[in-house]
Amino acid sequence: MTKCALLCLLLAVVDVSTALYFHIGETEKKCFIEEIPDETMVIGNYKTQLWDKNKQEFLPSTPGLGMHVEVKDPDGKVILSKQYSSEGRFTFTSHTPGEHQICLHSNSTKIALFAGGRLRVHLDIQVGEHANDYSEIAAKDKLTELQLRVRQLLDQVEQIQKEQNYQRKSVS
Repeated sequence: MTKCALLCLLLAVVDVSTALYFHIGETEKKCFIEEIPDETMVIGNYKTQLWDKNKQEFLPSTPGLGMHVEVKDPDGKVILSKQYSSEGRFTFTSHTPGEHQICLHSNSTKIALFAGGRLRVHLDIQVGEHANDYSEIAAKDKLTELQLRVRQLLDQVEQIQKEQNYQRKSVS
């Protein structure tokens, strides 16, 4: 197998995106651990839904309900702490390699009144080159389709190098 074929196979296998949903109560906090190399961009997209007791289903959130997002680096230093609306996006760049803690909790006590204390949060975390919006990059830099694909591959190679360097440091 050639080096190019091996690299393409490796790139096809590497996926650094996590999408999930979870339920929280009005005072509950959910945290996730994400291993991130240094100097890596992370984007989190989220959407909240309230439980409707009458319809017995989750419905879009009411205005005023939002989320507080806090991110700590491997040393426990807070690198992001911000209030957001009921649907949105948060971003940060890691400056220290290792386990980053991403925590979310509601900024409202109205959940108990409206949702029987239940809130569903959809969360999609994208790390590294998966955080790039390549359609936006192509438009801004006026790239052809081939140039854009080469840019994506270079970004993937750079991300793989960061991952390998992180793994080397964590093993030694």
